[in-house]
Amino acid sequence: MVELTDEDVEAANERGRMEMATKPRAHAARYDRDRDRIVVDLVNGSTFAFPPRLLRDLENATAEQVEVLGVGSGLHRETLDAEFTVAGLMAGRVGSRRCMAERYGPYRNLEAAE
Repeated sequence: MVELTDEDVEAANERGRMEMATKPRAHAARYDRDRDRIVVDLVNGSTFAFPPRLLRDLENATAEQVEVLGVGSGLHRETLDAEFTVAGLMAGRVGSRRCMAERYGPYRNLEAAE
């Protein structure tokens, strides 16, 4: 096993601080039944929404119970064991590379989607 130095730990902590400051994070998520949208409130006060049918694991389900993961990096639907990153959803990545290719056709940059 490799021994971590104090410098390694501090570098990892700094990477974590940078990610917390720069990546979109969810404060809350809910299902808007009237508009058939999952609404995500971000910690910076912004809000974005999307129809659950876009997500492979939610396309045939009602999305009434969507939970925010950990520090807000993702969304989770326990009954379907489905997880999605907030950054990925905001970038339009609504499934795995294979799912995206099946749904939208081949795309050169799908490697960046995961």
